[in-house]
Amino acid sequence: QVQLVESGGGSVQAGLSLRLSCVGSGETLSSVAGWFRQAPGKEREGVAAIDVFGQTTYSDSVKGRFTISRDNTKTTLYLQMDSLELDDTAIYYCAAQFRKPYSNPLADDSYRYWGQGTQVTVSS
Repeated sequence: QVQLVESGGGSVQAGLSLRLSCVGSGETLSSVAGWFRQAPGKEREGVAAIDVFGQTTYSDSVKGRFTISRDNTKTTLYLQMDSLELDDTAIYYCAAQFRKPYSNPLADDSYRYWGQGTQVTVSS
């Protein structure tokens, strides 16, 4: 059974950092994987993705502040979030494996597997 389990969320003041982790079962995270977020009243949006070669993609809203990475065993996905802003408050989800090849890495309908999410709250 495929599983993705996020951790590392919490409450933090603006300007500080958090690191999210996502542990995947088997080889779930060995291909393309991404981080998404959903704020209250808003649609889920893609924030970062990493492909099988390690190439990364970021949304404009987090570029330069967030870093996606994967450990050498490709079983854990990370999202380092620096210089957090109030608008970063959301539930963060990890996702893995495209439904179809050559999909948009920041589109949520691209992915086959999803975690349950972890809450990130940024306060002033």
